[in-house]
Amino acid sequence: MRGSEMRRRAPEYRRQSRRRLPGWIWWLVGIFLVVGLMLFVLHHNQKEQFRPPVINKGSETEEVSPGKVNFTEELLSSTSFARQLADQMTLAKAYVILAKEHGNLQLAWELSSQIRNSQRLLSQGAVSGRAITQEEAHPIITRLARLIYKAQDSHYDISTTMVTLKSHALALEERAKAAVVQTAEFGQLAAESLPKNIHCLTVKLTEEWLQNPKLRSRSEEHRNSTRLVDNNLYHFCIFSDNVLATSVVVNSTVSNANHPQQLVFHVVTDRINFGAMSTWFLINDFKGCTVEVHCIDEFSWLNAASSLVRWLSEMETKGSSGGLKAQEQEIKFHNPKFVSLLNHLRFYIPQILPNLEKVVFLDDDVVVQKDLTQLFSIELHGNVIGAVETCLESFHRYHKYLNFSQPIISSKIDPHTCGWAFGMNIFDLIAWRKANATSLYHYWQEQNADQLLWRTGTLPAGLLTFYGLMEPLDRRWHVLGLGYDVDIDDRLIESAAVVHYNGNMKPWLKLAIHRYKSIWERHVNFSHPHVSECMFH
Repeated sequence: MRGSEMRRRAPEYRRQSRRRLPGWIWWLVGIFLVVGLMLFVLHHNQKEQFRPPVINKGSETEEVSPGKVNFTEELLSSTSFARQLADQMTLAKAYVILAKEHGNLQLAWELSSQIRNSQRLLSQGAVSGRAITQEEAHPIITRLARLIYKAQDSHYDISTTMVTLKSHALALEERAKAAVVQTAEFGQLAAESLPKNIHCLTVKLTEEWLQNPKLRSRSEEHRNSTRLVDNNLYHFCIFSDNVLATSVVVNSTVSNANHPQQLVFHVVTDRINFGAMSTWFLINDFKGCTVEVHCIDEFSWLNAASSLVRWLSEMETKGSSGGLKAQEQEIKFHNPKFVSLLNHLRFYIPQILPNLEKVVFLDDDVVVQKDLTQLFSIELHGNVIGAVETCLESFHRYHKYLNFSQPIISSKIDPHTCGWAFGMNIFDLIAWRKANATSLYHYWQEQNADQLLWRTGTLPAGLLTFYGLMEPLDRRWHVLGLGYDVDIDDRLIESAAVVHYNGNMKPWLKLAIHRYKSIWERHVNFSHPHVSECMFH
């Protein structure tokens, strides 16, 4: 029985061993197999990805050395140690500034030391062309991290950093604005100053004037020349205290004239430069043209008739009484652009040249490149002045120069009227006297006694005085900007009858724009003894 029972149990035991497993177990096994397969494939692809690249050379292939890397890509990679070092250095440099500002020099020194270590390691990696390893970077990264945490514990957190950097930006912006203002002031000061070589020339010429009585007698003889009042000749007027600049204007004009013997120049200067100016034009010949030199003190009618002179005298009296306001007025009084009677003489040309009918006015910072005698044949249609307009769209119109919030301006003047330029102008003196333009100038100067209509300069006064009395000229007669604009088209300069160095960068100054300086210098006689002695070069 036992034997038979044992034989019957064996099959039952075998049937139990072949019993099916539950379904969820099979699903679990399948998932594990799929995950394992995916991990295997991913691991295999990573090996393929980091395999050194192969460079093809014809039919041969060779592997790049695994030690060489592109260090720029290394710095851009978010997983590289070089990138971590660079990022920590940037943050550490900011904390160095903050630590110094808060007087924590020890922390600043420690951060600077680690920054230098980082820079040294990055330099070595760049030179050798290899990737920075964890063993090399880990000590520096760890020390920098500790110092950065230490800086944050010292309240150099992100908000403090942002506030500090914002204050730095504001401070730099203020310094930049101050530098711009200071640069403009220095440029204005340089433009108004007289270079030592021109001062040297003036001194030598004045010395010759005082030591040579023949020069003075010849000057008196020239005053009686009938050419000075001959309306069949071509008359030009220049008001300047700069001997060399006036010489360039005269020399360039006669050099380009078809008949220079028919040209007459009326030069007016101040008492200090009268002897030097007279001597220069007496000892030099400018192709047979006539040059008359006057001193402004000779015009006795100017002191009696000019409201400007009376106003300047009042300013001088007030300036001597002291006080901050008086000091400000005195500064304006000594500004040559504002008070120089030589600049304002252009409004008294009919009184200075009472016998003439037409005259061309030239500033002392121009160079003539064409024959200007053709200007005298231009029809002005009854207007007083011929000038080149300077407006372009909304630029250089009357509202840019005058204060139209004042009713006396806004009620009489169109703010959109096109502005024009002084510096090269043709004047019909008959029409001037008929329009009584000098009286208009006096009127506007009196209205601007408190400087509410315009601030400084002669152009605003000219725009008002000759409002409705200006005849536009072709733009090629007068090209401006050589004293401040470095991008004037060469073709425009070549076609210009007159180029004007308006602005602070005058051609006789060291700060002149080099590109345009040769145009002016070609009319300077550097071989002249006085010029060479004063070291012109």
